[in-house]
Amino acid sequence: MEAKDLTALIHPMLAVVVVFPLIGMVVRLAVLTRQRRLQVADHQKSKIAPATGPDHLQLGRWLSAWVVAITLIALLYSIVVKSILPNQLWSADPFKFVFLILLFVATIASFVLLYIAKPPLWRGIFATLTGMGLVILGCQDGVFRRGYEWYTSHYYYGIIAALLMVFSLAIVADIYKDRQHRWRRAHMVLNSIAVLLFIGQGFTGTRDLLEIPLSWQMPYIYQCDFENLTCPQPSDGEGG
Repeated sequence: MEAKDLTALIHPMLAVVVVFPLIGMVVRLAVLTRQRRLQVADHQKSKIAPATGPDHLQLGRWLSAWVVAITLIALLYSIVVKSILPNQLWSADPFKFVFLILLFVATIASFVLLYIAKPPLWRGIFATLTGMGLVILGCQDGVFRRGYEWYTSHYYYGIIAALLMVFSLAIVADIYKDRQHRWRRAHMVLNSIAVLLFIGQGFTGTRDLLEIPLSWQMPYIYQCDFENLTCPQPSDGEGG
C-alpha cells in the first residue's frame, strides 16, 4: 500500500475506533436518562445515577465534534487527492485553491465558536456557517457523492448526520430551558434519525471500502462502468 492508500484509511479508522463506540455509549446513556426522568416525574425512587444526564450531555458533545471532524477529514482527503494534487490547482486556479483553504479554515473556526457561543443568536449563526461549509465543501470536485444511487450514498448519509449533530449542538442549551419540552422532543426525533443514518453509514462505508481500489489498481478498475456493472474485456496480450 502506498501513502495515498494509508491516508484514505484515516477516516474509516477513526469512525470504527472512536465514533461508533461513542454512538453506543451516547444512545445507552440517552435511554437511561429518559428512564430516570420519567421515574422522577412519576415520584418513583430511581436506581439510575443522577450523573447519567450530565454524562450523556458530555459524550453527546464529543460525538458531535468527532462526527464533524471525520466528515471534514474525508472531504479534505477527497478534495486534495482527487482534485487539488492531480490538477495542480495552486497554479491552474489559484483563486479556487485559496478559496478552498479559507473555506476549510472558516468551517473549523465556526464549529469551534459554536462550542463557545452562549446566546441563541450566535449559536444559530455559527451552526449555519458550519453547515454551509460542510455542504459547500461536499459539492467540490473530487468528492464522490454516488449521485446515481443517492438513496444508498455514504456521502449523503454522512453529510446529513453531520448536519444533525451540528443542529443538536446548537439547541442543547435550549433543551434545558424549554418547559414545554418541544426542543427535547425535536432532539429525540432528529437524533433517532441520526442513529439510523449511522447504521446506514456502517453498511455503505463497508461497501465503499470494498469498491475503492488501491492506487496502483485505479487505472484499470476505473475503466469499468459502475452503473451498468461492466468492465472492458482484456486484449489478447493481457490477462493470463
